[in-house]
Amino acid sequence: MSDAAKERAHFWRHPAVPGTDLLRARYVTHRFTRHVHDGYAIGVIVRGVEEFDYRGTLLRAGAGELVLVNPDASHTGQAGTPDGWSYRMLYPSIDALAGVAAELGVPYSTPHFPEQVVRDAEVAALLCRAHLAAERGDALAASTLSRTLFARLVTRHATPRPAAVLPAEGRRAVREALDLLHGSLVDPPTLDDLAGAVGARPFALLRAFKAATGLPPHAYLTSLRVRQARHLLLSGVRPAQVAAEVGFTDQAHLNRHFKRIVGVPPAAYQRAAGTYKTGASPTS
Repeated sequence: MSDAAKERAHFWRHPAVPGTDLLRARYVTHRFTRHVHDGYAIGVIVRGVEEFDYRGTLLRAGAGELVLVNPDASHTGQAGTPDGWSYRMLYPSIDALAGVAAELGVPYSTPHFPEQVVRDAEVAALLCRAHLAAERGDALAASTLSRTLFARLVTRHATPRPAAVLPAEGRRAVREALDLLHGSLVDPPTLDDLAGAVGARPFALLRAFKAATGLPPHAYLTSLRVRQARHLLLSGVRPAQVAAEVGFTDQAHLNRHFKRIVGVPPAAYQRAAGTYKTGASPTS
């Protein structure tokens, strides 16, 4: 059996864990391209080693270790050993964790994880139990365990979000550039046009943009397109139509970038949406 044939990925949602996508996967040759999430990526390595570049720092997570990725933090993902890695991941929205933080009364509204690879056997076991409950369709256990998991993560491993380090003018230019890209998925501007629209020089904007997001504008745009594609797929839009609506040249173009960022093809992700809507228990 080839290494690629050994790979498997199952992506789904469950109404008992709102605002959260779930993934169970084994990867050997698959590589996640550099990308960002609009929410968190929280998981545990079940076996093997995952290697990932997080904002320019190469990290490795082995069996039993937690992986904690913050929203809008650029990162990659690939096998750290020839046999690859297996993991269970949750992708809660910012609102999901902020709501837990508010209930706990912590002195900050948006949790931030300063360490991306953490060894905490108790929380890792709790994550596996919550994840498995959602996979089996046990709504009460999934909702209880996932909320407990998020609370433990916030109280044990989160801190306030650090202050921005860019000068005020750079932050303004990047913020306006992001707004423009969000509204220009299908017909994005060139770097020169983008810089002109926000009153910055092209190279100055490029440096500030990469410092703020970890990605150049064109790579960030790809992440935005995939993010919007996920929303459209969840609403039932066909993949071919999704590709056109978010600015990919065709469905094959969407498939390639979607899998490099999400880990499963668009059609598989959409099937997960159907599972979520019907409340059925997902199967492998």
